[in-house]
Amino acid sequence: MIKILTTGGTIDKIYFDATSEYEIGEPTIPHIFNEVGVHVDYELISLMRKDSLELNDDDRALIRKSCEESKQDEILITHGTDTMCETAEYLMGIEGKTIVITGALSPARFRITDAVFNLGLAMGAAQSKGSGVYIAMSGELFEAGKVWKNRKAGKFEKTPA
Repeated sequence: MIKILTTGGTIDKIYFDATSEYEIGEPTIPHIFNEVGVHVDYELISLMRKDSLELNDDDRALIRKSCEESKQDEILITHGTDTMCETAEYLMGIEGKTIVITGALSPARFRITDAVFNLGLAMGAAQSKGSGVYIAMSGELFEAGKVWKNRKAGKFEKTPA
């Protein structure tokens, strides 16, 4: 069984009008998994519904504590992309867990979105990678501490050596 923790972010955003007013809605994962036929057992816990720019150290401490106390060793976290790399680094050093963080550059509720692809990559990584913290975005799997969000290019990349 995989533990899934949701924190909000673009993946769960609901936009109301062209002026970009939004709220973070309920987690979209159950709907996506049902739609695409995922049959993996999972436990979903919604920790918070925040844009990642609003996350603080208390929020990251809650995410870390939830990972450390999880009975499951495979953990998937949905997270906003703006501070995903910082949270991944905050989670480094948790022993015996495979933690994969993912999100979306456009909401899962949009017709064209990277959410479904990113979730699939994250699910596969959580079940196949060894212990560690990873980010699953832009069709790639990155190790925590070795990735950054290239806002100009609209993708995640390995940190330059």
